[in-house]
Amino acid sequence: MNIVVSSTSELPIYQQIYDQISRMIVCGELPNNYCLPAIRTVAKELRISVITIKRAWEELERDGFIYTKAGKGCFVANHAPEKLSDKRETMALEKMVKDVEYYKGLGLSAEDIIELVKEAY
Repeated sequence: MNIVVSSTSELPIYQQIYDQISRMIVCGELPNNYCLPAIRTVAKELRISVITIKRAWEELERDGFIYTKAGKGCFVANHAPEKLSDKRETMALEKMVKDVEYYKGLGLSAEDIIELVKEAY
């Protein structure tokens, strides 16, 4: 599992970690019941606070991406393929809504935004 964090990003580090792991789960890179590395291990590897990793894990669990077994660790929750597809669409839509608001603030029309998306894709 490869996680990259940036101290120059506008997003808090826990959010960067949450985004990357949730993306890995919905894309199938992390299979059902996959055991995530221990919080302390990830914190040490990324050279960040245990509290930051704990918050990312808590958010992932709150949103149903992972579950915890006392004394065993955290695992990727069981998701049927159609559930993952639904989660992926929900995540994309949430991000898109924020981005569209930004573009609308720049005075771009829906057609302008669609053209930019096509160009970027």
